Amino acid sequence: MSFSATTLTGSKPEQYAQLLEQARALLHGERDRTANAANLSALVYHALPDLNWVGFYFFDGTELVVGPFQGLPACVRIPLSKGVCGAAASTRATQRVEDVDAFPGHIACDSASRSELVVPLYQGDALLGVFDIDSPIPARFSVEDQHGLEAIARAYLESLG
Repeated sequence: MSFSATTLTGSKPEQYAQLLEQARALLHGERDRTANAANLSALVYHALPDLNWVGFYFFDGTELVVGPFQGLPACVRIPLSKGVCGAAASTRATQRVEDVDAFPGHIACDSASRSELVVPLYQGDALLGVFDIDSPIPARFSVEDQHGLEAIARAYLESLG
């Protein structure tokens, strides 16, 4: 299957609707969590401006372990009690952080990251992991970004069946 991403146009909600459509096309018919996480990481990383890391951490029963991503090498393991990823996983709530340096217990995997958005990935009551997006720009993520990226995370979960 060949895939061609198209340039996003229009308002931010319109762009996220286009990105969600591309994500669903990319995920269609595939149930493998690693393959889908790899393709979604690449899609989002290349489609949205001002990002320096996009990827997945998977819960291994104890902590979050790095999965497919785009960007510089990352922290391999993150305890649920640490950082923005741990907060998203343990509270089951998306974390939108305007200034990572002001976040208690932030883990600086990439010192260039200034803001971060992390969406927890749950299937029912089971923690699968988190979808993590970093930016070198402070306050990069708006409520519109949060809603758009949460929709992409839902499409990922739906693809797993």
